Amino acid sequence: MTIINERLDLAVSALRDGQVIAYPTEAVWGLGCDPWNEQAVLQILRLKQRPVEKGVILIASDIQQIEPFLERLTSDQRDMVIASWKDESAPATTWLVPLTAEVPKWISGEHQQVAVRVTKHLQTQALCRAFGRPIVSTSANPSGEPSALDSAMVRAYFGNQVFVLEGATGGATQPSVIRDVGTGTVLRG
Repeated sequence: MTIINERLDLAVSALRDGQVIAYPTEAVWGLGCDPWNEQAVLQILRLKQRPVEKGVILIASDIQQIEPFLERLTSDQRDMVIASWKDESAPATTWLVPLTAEVPKWISGEHQQVAVRVTKHLQTQALCRAFGRPIVSTSANPSGEPSALDSAMVRAYFGNQVFVLEGATGGATQPSVIRDVGTGTVLRG
């Protein structure tokens, strides 16, 4: 087994054990955990000093993992969302989609939508695939501080409070675009 696979296995074990992990994404480092583990999500929010009302993003390895969150979309909306994730030349796009029964309040916060994305980052795809379902993805930084751009920044912010899955970001210069599926409005671009 290679060192890369061993680290990935350790990260998946950490997720299953309810721990918070840090990992590279398309542009910045993210903090993640099992979205259905309330204590793990609350730990991320404590680390970030972020209120639960704001909600967090869920990322997945592929469309099949995110499918349960798309059930309330029209066929046109669904086609638009999936096309954005399949377009390799398009920036990473996080979509705000209507809540389903699948989404706990500690994920959606005070919103009637949930933020979801199929990640374009290959290592993070492998992480979600190995975990078997989506994970939380929120920038690895305390609120008001710059997003971590490497594992050294993650460690400076959080020390040994998170498991760090070493790797490199995907080279994007901006975090994912966030769009509302109902209105098409870009909330972060």
